[in-house]
Amino acid sequence: MKDSNSRKQGAASPCAACKLLRRRCAEDCVFAPYFPAEEPHKFASVHKVFGASNVNKMLQDLPEHQREDAVSSLVYEANARVRDPVYGCVGAISSLQQQIDALQTQLALAQAEAVHMRMRHYSSSAECASPSTRGRRSHNHHPKSSESFWH
Repeated sequence: MKDSNSRKQGAASPCAACKLLRRRCAEDCVFAPYFPAEEPHKFASVHKVFGASNVNKMLQDLPEHQREDAVSSLVYEANARVRDPVYGCVGAISSLQQQIDALQTQLALAQAEAVHMRMRHYSSSAECASPSTRGRRSHNHHPKSSESFWH
């Protein structure tokens, strides 16, 4: 959680929320620790998507140790909603899932091709190395000559 000591002295500027809402920033402002004046875009996107009143209620309903994570999630979702108003972060997750599926398919194909190539290499090296295979091959190529030899 960010410290709001500079605002308590009275001379500092209001938090980003109070500045955007054009109101005086009180010492106990629920927004101040999470929306500093130096980052006005954070509150602007959250306010645009969720509304200041709703965010205020959410933060007041949460224990203080959970508020920073909640604000982080709100900012992430608000930015995703600004980029994709219909699906928000679900659209990004869906797109990433489709990429994962496509990459897993590519990986499976590459692995199958590698196995196929190994098997081809193994079978060709086994044929070349085996003397019994060479003998059978020459025997199979000239069946008439071998038959006449034995008969």
